[in-house]
Amino acid sequence: MSRSGADLALLLLGGFRSLVDDATDELARRGHQDVRPVHDFAMRAIAAGADDATRLGRRLSVSKQAAAKTIAALQERGYVTRETDPLDARRKRLQVTALGFDVLRQGEEIFDELRDGWERRIGPGELERLERHLATLVDAAPIRLDTPGWMARDLGGPS
Repeated sequence: MSRSGADLALLLLGGFRSLVDDATDELARRGHQDVRPVHDFAMRAIAAGADDATRLGRRLSVSKQAAAKTIAALQERGYVTRETDPLDARRKRLQVTALGFDVLRQGEEIFDELRDGWERRIGPGELERLERHLATLVDAAPIRLDTPGWMARDLGGPS
């Protein structure tokens, strides 16, 4: 059966969306009903040094206001704190909390479990081939999880 390029793009997006939706659902079952994919991206960016709304907005390719909204949601949920910068008492720096790091760790575990599920469905050899082919097609360049600007715009921004 011959498929179009658009069909391929939709299959790849569907695979991504399936994994993300299943991971989000599992996080909710584990008590984190309030976590969205953009929260993961934001926490990773903050942990990597995007420690204020301006830097976070730049890293996520969203406005400073959208970044501030995401920060407020993360703070309210206890995943991020603002702490005084030890080098400049006038400045507040964002930091991922222990709870935030726990959510990130659980998310990684869940993705490993989901991968295992795909392996059971199509077999280890087929999954390894799929991963190898995808790595070849995207030049094995990993996508940075803290830079989903295209996704944030496509999904209506952070919430």
